[in-house]
Amino acid sequence: MEHISFLVAVVIITALAFDFTNGFHDTANAMATSIATGALRPKVAVTIAAVLNFAGAFLSVKVATTISGGIVNEKAGIHPSIIFAALVGAILWNLLTWLRGLPSSSSHALYGGLIGATIVGVGFNGVNFNTVVTKILIPAVASPIVAGLAAWGATKLAYAITRRGNEKTTTKAFKTGQIASSSLISLAHGTNDAQKTMGIITLTLVSVGALPKGALPPTWVIVGAGAAIALGTYMGGWRIIRSMGKGLADIQPPQGFSSETAAAAVILTSSHMGYGLSTTQVCSGGIMGAGLGGPKRELNWSMARRMVYTWGLTLPAAATVAGLAAFVADQGTWGVILVGAALVAGSGAMYLVSRRQPVHAGNVHDTAVVEVTPVATPAAPAPVTAPVDATIAA
Repeated sequence: MEHISFLVAVVIITALAFDFTNGFHDTANAMATSIATGALRPKVAVTIAAVLNFAGAFLSVKVATTISGGIVNEKAGIHPSIIFAALVGAILWNLLTWLRGLPSSSSHALYGGLIGATIVGVGFNGVNFNTVVTKILIPAVASPIVAGLAAWGATKLAYAITRRGNEKTTTKAFKTGQIASSSLISLAHGTNDAQKTMGIITLTLVSVGALPKGALPPTWVIVGAGAAIALGTYMGGWRIIRSMGKGLADIQPPQGFSSETAAAAVILTSSHMGYGLSTTQVCSGGIMGAGLGGPKRELNWSMARRMVYTWGLTLPAAATVAGLAAFVADQGTWGVILVGAALVAGSGAMYLVSRRQPVHAGNVHDTAVVEVTPVATPAAPAPVTAPVDATIAA
């Protein structure tokens, strides 16, 4: 531990801070639909998610190795200030999208930050672009499509099987099933996303010689990352929970169960294969597929478009911010201090703005103030039916 300098300690603390933002930013992935359908009370939902996120952190380290020895070239001269800048870019983007209630990818914010800071700090040779393409970009495009198709099919099947059943009984059964399916997503999220912070901390320790190249995350890193993401999850990213629960589609229990089951299967499979995909994109794809597969076949296309635009912007935006931060941090101690001050100031400013219209467990179901465009129903026949169709009014 003699290699843990002040800067390394700052990087580790910042990495855990990112993990915390990842937790509350992505709570919606597992629990948005369960909360929206009433399967779980808001506080109960985030508590279950927090516990299972922590447990999931211990199931695998394959995604961690994709970051610590995959995306960047450990032999290219990566140093702690570069990793610090990468985390700054990722955290600021996470907070900005949380403020807007947009379910963007915390994972891609981290990847973008790491790529941008590395390019500025050591050059293009510091990034393994083959790994970026095969384990990040291709899964980013494929995973929400696969999850969406699976959720669409599962929703069709769920309604077909229960078509002649008692509605009250089947609704209760699907709500019970949602407790299991949302819990599985929480476990999968911990398995996939907590590993990303493990990978960042491990990369930092490798860069200063505290660990050999290709080392796996130490136990204290696994525990720390699991605890940070669990705490963030428990805080509840209520703005994004509201957007995903009611902003994309008016999800009913059969749809919620179908989307969660499909998303969990995709996330767990990718974690086993070491793909660092976005759990946010997978879960959002599942919700969209379930919305289109339901009886009303409805989807808030305006919200979906905003979300997809945000997905596309995440990696380059985080890379740009992190690249600028790396340039400043590379100037010396004063540069690192300046970047740290910018992180604190930016985070504080966004928090203060969020207090103007707070969203919490008590008003997460209040869709009257959701910052999304109302569901567009192009062929709405008459004004008389508008109150019934517009179930997701902003």
